[in-house]
Amino acid sequence: MNMSPVDPSADDGIGGTTSSHRSGGRLSRRAVLGGAAATAAVAAGISLTGGLAEASAAVPSHRTPSGFGAVSTAPNLPAGFKDTFASRLVRAGGIRQHAVVGGDGPPLLLVHGWPQNWYAWRMLMPALAKNFTVIAVDQRGIGLTDKPQTGYDTRTLANDLIALMDALGHRRFAVAGHDTGMVISYALAADHPDRVERVALAEVPGLPGVGGLAASPPLFAPEAFNNRLWHIPFNRVNSNLTEQLVSGREKIYFGYEFAVQGGKLPAWAIEYYVRLYSNPGTLRGSFGFYRAFDATFAQNEERSKTKLAMPVLAIGGAESYGSDVGKAMANAASNVQSVVIPGAAHWVAEQAPQAMLSSLTKFLAPYRAGASSTSLR
Repeated sequence: MNMSPVDPSADDGIGGTTSSHRSGGRLSRRAVLGGAAATAAVAAGISLTGGLAEASAAVPSHRTPSGFGAVSTAPNLPAGFKDTFASRLVRAGGIRQHAVVGGDGPPLLLVHGWPQNWYAWRMLMPALAKNFTVIAVDQRGIGLTDKPQTGYDTRTLANDLIALMDALGHRRFAVAGHDTGMVISYALAADHPDRVERVALAEVPGLPGVGGLAASPPLFAPEAFNNRLWHIPFNRVNSNLTEQLVSGREKIYFGYEFAVQGGKLPAWAIEYYVRLYSNPGTLRGSFGFYRAFDATFAQNEERSKTKLAMPVLAIGGAESYGSDVGKAMANAASNVQSVVIPGAAHWVAEQAPQAMLSSLTKFLAPYRAGASSTSLR
C-alpha cells in the first residue's frame, strides 16, 4: 500500500519504560506470538506490553504504551480487565497501530465509533475474552494509533485492519463495528470477504453510497434529524476551520454529541473521551474520516454491486436507529439478521452491555463452534 508519512507532531503516547514480559495476566497464547511467529512479529514491528515467558526470549524489549489512551490509564475498567487485556503497539500497514488484546479462542476484531476509541467496548470485552481472542483497535488518527495527514477513506482504513490482523497472525476473523466503525467494518467485509467470517454492524441507519442513500441529508431537515446529523457536514469542512472552532471547546462540542445521540453516559466516561479528543492529532485525525467521504461514497457505490455473502448482524438501539440499521443492511448483504437493543440509544455497548453481549454471543456462536487453529490462521 502507498501510505503517507506519519505525522511527526502526533502524540505517540509512549512512556519511557521497557518490558520483555508481562507479570501475571491472561493474554492468550495465540495472541502472544512465540517461536517462529515471534520472529515474524519482530519483523512486522510489533511492540508488546508483554508476553508469555517462553516468547520473551525471542522478542526483544520494547517500550510499553503508557500514555493517555492505553489500558494502564483507562478509568473504571471492569474488575480483572488488566489481568486479561494489555495495550500493544503494532507496526502494520505503514503505520503504528494501538490495539488492546486479550482472551483465548478465534479472533474477534472490535472497531469503535466517533468520538470514541477502543474503550467503548470495555464492558463487553471480559466476557467476550472467555470465548474469543479479542482485538479492540484504535482507528488510524485516533488515540495511540498514528495520525497521518491522509488515508482516511474506508478502503485504506480497512486495509489498516487487514495489516493489523496479519501482523497478529490472524488469517480469518469475525468483526464488530459501531458508528464510523460500522462503515469501516462494512468496507473490510466487502473488500476482503476471504478474511471475514461474520460481521456485526451497529447504529448507522444507512451506508453512504449504498442503496441510493444520498451523499448528505437535506439542507432543511426536521430539527431532530438535523441535530443528530449536522456534525457530518461540519466535520467534513476541508480546512482547519473545524479544528479552530472545536479546539478549546471540546467539552462543549463532544458533550453535545454524546447527549444529542440519546441516553446518558457517566460523566467520567464523557470526560475520558473529551480528554482523548482534546489531543490536536486525534481531533484532526477523527475529522479525516468525514473529510474522505467523497472517496468512501464512490467506493461504496462500487462495493454495493456485490452484496456481502457472510452472515451479518445489524444492531440498532431501541431509542436510536432501531430497525433502520437492518433495513439499511438489506441493501448491502444477502444474509442479514436484525436485532434492536432495548434500553439503549446510540451508545449501545455502553448503555446496554448485557443485551449487546447476548446478541453478539448468539450471533458469533456458529463461528466459535466451527473455528479451528488451522481454518482461521
